[in-house]
Amino acid sequence: MATLVSFHAHPDDECIACGGTMARAAADGHRVVLVTATRGEHGEVDPGYLEPGEELWQRREKEVEAAARILGVHRGEFLGYVDSGMIGTPENEAPESFWQADVEEAAQRLARILVEEKADVLTVYDDHGNYGHPDHIQVHRVGVRAAEIAGTPKVYEATIDRDRIKALIELGRRMAESDPDARTVEEADAVQDWDAFGSPADLITTRVDVTDWIDLKRKAMRAHGSQIAETSFFLAMPDEQFRMGFGQEDYILRGAPAGTAETWLF
Repeated sequence: MATLVSFHAHPDDECIACGGTMARAAADGHRVVLVTATRGEHGEVDPGYLEPGEELWQRREKEVEAAARILGVHRGEFLGYVDSGMIGTPENEAPESFWQADVEEAAQRLARILVEEKADVLTVYDDHGNYGHPDHIQVHRVGVRAAEIAGTPKVYEATIDRDRIKALIELGRRMAESDPDARTVEEADAVQDWDAFGSPADLITTRVDVTDWIDLKRKAMRAHGSQIAETSFFLAMPDEQFRMGFGQEDYILRGAPAGTAETWLF
């Protein structure tokens, strides 16, 4: 059996981007290791959600531990950086933020885990972090360098097939027109530039079917209650729509020859 290390920026990213892949890998008998760069200190949370005196990072640490158990993760580690927030915010300029971290130093931290685990596969994000979040871009930079240091044989960039998502949004609009009770796509419409989101279909090398693990993926999302509310886009949509939207996880295998078309990471 092989070892998969999945590297993410904040608690909750793991289940959205790679939750089905991790659950499937664990079910197949592979060792699954989750590494999270930050504890999501600067995420948004509804007033009154936290207990008196509780910090958001403390709740998110518990949430990612619960989600990891659901997905079958064998080991979870934090890389030790602080959530960077978005470009232009004071948090983004803080010296302890992940965005400000020295890439080589951060890569050495991750490489130690890769070597320790004798990792066969590492997942990171695509080069623009799927949607431009600085911590996601840093996951790409740090992860790619760490794999070079550790000699990890396969690196997959978790991404989103933007062409497929556009088609699903259009399908959702048609469903909403024919069924007044169907959930609409206001949150999808809030994305101003879908051409800057994810990757075009022709760049994707690996499309992983995770429909058999979709219930675990959704349950793991639900474990992140401080960030993913029951009324959110992820949890409020009907089961069939959720399966269509999140039953496939997309990757770009670094260094793959043109025309690569895989259905699994191992």
